[in-house]
Amino acid sequence: MEGILPVWKPAGWTSHDVVAKVRGILRVKRIGHAGTLDPQVTGVLPLCIGRATRVVEYVQERPKAYEAVLQLGLATDTEDLTGAIISQLDNITIVESEIRRTLASFVGEIMQVPPMYSAVRVEGKRLYELAREGHIIERQARPVTIYRLELLELELGMAHPRIRFSVQCSKGTYIRTLCVDIGKALGVPAVMAELTRTLSGGFTREHCLTMEEIQKLHAAGELESKLLPADSALSHLPSGSVNAATAQYAFQGKRIPLQNIQALQRIDDQSLVCLYRDDGLFLGLFEADKDTGSLKAVKVFTSV
Repeated sequence: MEGILPVWKPAGWTSHDVVAKVRGILRVKRIGHAGTLDPQVTGVLPLCIGRATRVVEYVQERPKAYEAVLQLGLATDTEDLTGAIISQLDNITIVESEIRRTLASFVGEIMQVPPMYSAVRVEGKRLYELAREGHIIERQARPVTIYRLELLELELGMAHPRIRFSVQCSKGTYIRTLCVDIGKALGVPAVMAELTRTLSGGFTREHCLTMEEIQKLHAAGELESKLLPADSALSHLPSGSVNAATAQYAFQGKRIPLQNIQALQRIDDQSLVCLYRDDGLFLGLFEADKDTGSLKAVKVFTSV
């Protein structure tokens, strides 16, 4: 059994919990997730099974999208509502035009300081481990990209107003920190109150199965037919095809001349290319080398 299984992660589960449960259901060892979600967060969690684990790194690199609720007037040590309150400001008055203007200012490349309660490693130790030991250390700001940020709903008539928004962003963006930074730009403390991941690896809610559905489908012997092929997570990469004779080069680890490739999209040097046999069989990932006018194998998925 191999392929990609997008799961709709329930609240209260860690990403590791989901992997362990599905591993137990399928009785497969080779399985991993593509992008950690905090326990209280729901949403898209792609699982890669069997040889599909070889594309995890490429799934993780793709943009992600979320729906979040930002609550003004509170700040916590974890930047979400699971933490201890460290600041509070009541009866905030704020207008929609100011909120829209502030949200728009975050679109593009921004600098973001990773939160202490995060999995970022500093000198071999996770930041959340240091935070639990009571250590707060200086973190370096990192560039991340906000591709899209849209206001969905406002609840202004309350002591701690709420802002619901959708965001599409690059790998490594912390939505908790984005909420805090938006609050700072508005001049008030802020915290992330809710978060749902709506896109990961190119997969959306419509691609996902719940844990209950996975168990039922497996019991009925129908789950394997629901797995998506590994290359379904690579649709953002250029692709090309070759005839059966040239495909043998891939199996033998030989370079493939660019002139042998049909329907090859425009590529740059070192571009990753998804290569197919002309009957649609996915051969693997290859890297362009314009100096030699060829593709060299990075990960070959088919050997027959």
